Amino acid sequence: MKPKILVARAIFPDVIARLSQYFEVESNQEDKVFSEDELAIRLQGKQGIFATLSERIGSKQIQSNPQLKAVCNMAVGYNNIDIEAATRAGIAVTNTPDVLNETTADFAWALLMSAARRVTESERWLREGKWEKWRYDSFLGMDLHGSTLGVLGMGRIGQAIARRSMGFNMRVIYHNRSRLSQNLEDNANHAQYVGKEELFKQADHVVLTVPYSSQLHHIVGRAELALMKKTATLVNIARGGIVDDQALIQALKERRIGAAGLDVFENEPAFYPEFLDLPNAVLTPHIASASERTRRAMADCAADNLIAILTGQTAPNPVNSVNPASTTGNP
Repeated sequence: MKPKILVARAIFPDVIARLSQYFEVESNQEDKVFSEDELAIRLQGKQGIFATLSERIGSKQIQSNPQLKAVCNMAVGYNNIDIEAATRAGIAVTNTPDVLNETTADFAWALLMSAARRVTESERWLREGKWEKWRYDSFLGMDLHGSTLGVLGMGRIGQAIARRSMGFNMRVIYHNRSRLSQNLEDNANHAQYVGKEELFKQADHVVLTVPYSSQLHHIVGRAELALMKKTATLVNIARGGIVDDQALIQALKERRIGAAGLDVFENEPAFYPEFLDLPNAVLTPHIASASERTRRAMADCAADNLIAILTGQTAPNPVNSVNPASTTGNP
């Protein structure tokens, strides 16, 4: 008998076909977003789940499914999973790091440039038929070249963003849980380590790439926004909840900062509708990793992890310290 797995959201058909070689697959190609109760029911009898960030896997799902052995997230982040509860239950958890670093860094720059140079705001104005003449002061934005880029969270994605600043002759400052090695700082356009407050004070453009945790909830709030220059831009490609979105809405509305580029939101997809009325906010629906090559790589990585765990091998990308060999047998 093949182990049973749940593929919780729609995914590339060839990935489903590959998983079907190893498992009895229940797929969700209609792409319904399961409630927590429905997910707990769907996991009945399943040894593994191919999950996305939309699946909340906590004590309810874990306790009602003692046969579950693997939770493989198609994402770098895993704040949708109760890692401690999974570890106690002997469930291996994995993610998909590295394969999306460069694509996500590209998109951070797309948001940064769009926000700083008022691209989406001016496009809407043009499409509404308001362009009647050239003016010297139309849509004056902020330069990127020669400015200071601040990166909060200098992991692999943050470093990839900083490397791209070399072409703009930018100064790079960063704040991180710990300082990078000299070699990594040099590779990230000679990035300089500064305190968190100094980063928000000095930067002309701030990009957030920190992973979400309860300790980092609203790490950017009213106090941090108040430190920023009135002309500064803020870009969030990290996670919703890193920023106090209501405080950000107020700062943008009152023009206490220049602009924001946001790919993630609190409680997404049910974000605060006030964002829609802000001309100085560039908004995208969590698509920083959305190139076909990268999303395929993420799906393949999640599948690799699931196949490894449920065939008694070591997963390529473990998040917790559960030993698959001690919790599963060969299919």
